[in-house]
Amino acid sequence: MSHQNQGQNQDQNQNQNQDQGQGQGQGQDQGQNQNQDQDQDQGQGQNQGQHQNQYGNHYASLAGRTAVVTGAASGIGEAAAALLAASGARVALLARRGDRLEAAVEKIRADGGEALAVVADVTDDASVDAAAATIRAAYGNVDLVVNNAGVMLPNPVDDGRIDEWQRMLDTNVTGVLRVIRAFTGDLVGAAAEGRPADLVNVSSIAAHIAFPNYGVYGATKAAVTYLSQALRIEFGPRDVRVTNVEPGLTETELATHLDNDELAGQLDGMFDAIGGLSAAEIADVVAYATSRPRHVNLRQIMVLPTRQA
Repeated sequence: MSHQNQGQNQDQNQNQNQDQGQGQGQGQDQGQNQNQDQDQDQGQGQNQGQHQNQYGNHYASLAGRTAVVTGAASGIGEAAAALLAASGARVALLARRGDRLEAAVEKIRADGGEALAVVADVTDDASVDAAAATIRAAYGNVDLVVNNAGVMLPNPVDDGRIDEWQRMLDTNVTGVLRVIRAFTGDLVGAAAEGRPADLVNVSSIAAHIAFPNYGVYGATKAAVTYLSQALRIEFGPRDVRVTNVEPGLTETELATHLDNDELAGQLDGMFDAIGGLSAAEIADVVAYATSRPRHVNLRQIMVLPTRQA
């Protein structure tokens, strides 16, 4: 009986040892599985973090750049300045209306961006030169220029509105040239150092398609489009990109410049029938073009509402 009890006890001990061994093995397996799961989760988290860093800011390559945007008190200029600043660029906003500039700059800064308001009139040589000096004193040399300032004053040519013609020429053409003259050295210098350098001129679909009573405005924008093409020949070999953006129907303050009630009504009708683009959508195109690798030049971009033929 005692031998049997001893045998039974030995069997029970063996079973207990086996159970303990199995329990320990299962515990090890569970621990290994948990560690593997944690490692996988951590790896996935790291991958997600890398993905967010790479794609969370679509225009992260703009970080550290120094931009100038003209006509930045409203519309496309204001939207472009805000997006460039949100992408990490230092942005100087140029326009005539100081109160509107300050409001735009305050909003950019409140959102964590870096911006500078510079009151300037692109139709005045001394004003543009002084603005350039102010920007360099604050930010150093510029490597991204958005030439956006413009006016649209349509009327029949036989009305003979020389005042309007001269204002459009001074702003839309000569104003663009003044800004280019002020910052060409900066752009060429940035490119020579191996950095991206961009000149973006905002033209219009009116450069290609004639609209009744918009002849002089269309002619000024055709000049900008041609100028951009010519400058590409001069600047391209020195690695300065020139991008010409030609928006179609877009919600901006240009429509408020009209003093012809009939033409204003026609323009309202086009917006009702077609639907316009937002200024932010054009700004997105500007940021996309200037954030490409420096050897990639999106030279001419026509941006229209889908329903605008």
